[in-house]
Amino acid sequence: MDKNTNNPWKKLSYKKIYDNPWITVEEYGVINPRGGNGIYGKVKFKNKAIGIIPVDNAGNTWLVGQYRFTLDEYSWEIPMGGGPIGVPILASAQRELKEETGLTASKWTEIMRIHTSNSVTDEEGFVFLAEELTAGATDFDETEDLEIVKLPFSEAYQMVLEGKITDSLSVAGILKAHILIKP
Repeated sequence: MDKNTNNPWKKLSYKKIYDNPWITVEEYGVINPRGGNGIYGKVKFKNKAIGIIPVDNAGNTWLVGQYRFTLDEYSWEIPMGGGPIGVPILASAQRELKEETGLTASKWTEIMRIHTSNSVTDEEGFVFLAEELTAGATDFDETEDLEIVKLPFSEAYQMVLEGKITDSLSVAGILKAHILIKP
C-alpha cells in the first residue's frame, strides 16, 4: 500500500458558485493527473456529519425516519446531524442523540471516520456507539419531522442487507457496529 501521496492535481483558478450556512459549492479550473485541462466542482461542508448508534442492554437500537428533501423519498437512518467545525465531535454526537431520540448515554465509543462521497465533497463523518442509555424528551430541529422506532439491532442490520437503509453513514456505521457488538 506504499503509494505516492503527492497531489497530482494542479489548481489553475477558483470560483465560489454558491454559499449558504451549511455548504459552499466551489469550482476549480484544473490540470488533471493525466495533464488535461478541465473543471472540478466541490461541495464544501461547514459541519461534520455525526451519526450515533444507540444500543441498550437488551440489544435494541433506535432508528429515525424522515422524508429527505434531497432524495424526494423517505429514509430510515441512525440518529445523526451536523457538528459545527471547532466543536468537539463527541459533544455534537451527544447533542444529536438527545435531540432526535431523547436518549442520553453514559458510554461513548467512536467506531468510525468516513468520507461520505469523496469524489464531489469534503464531508467528513464520524459514527459513535452509545451505550448505557437513559430515556428523556426529544428536541427536534425546525427542519425535522422524525419518526422514531426502537427495534432489535439485528433488525437494523437486516434492513441494511435488504437495502431498506441506504444512507451512507447509517450503512457503514451499522455494518461496523455489527462486527463490534456481535448481536
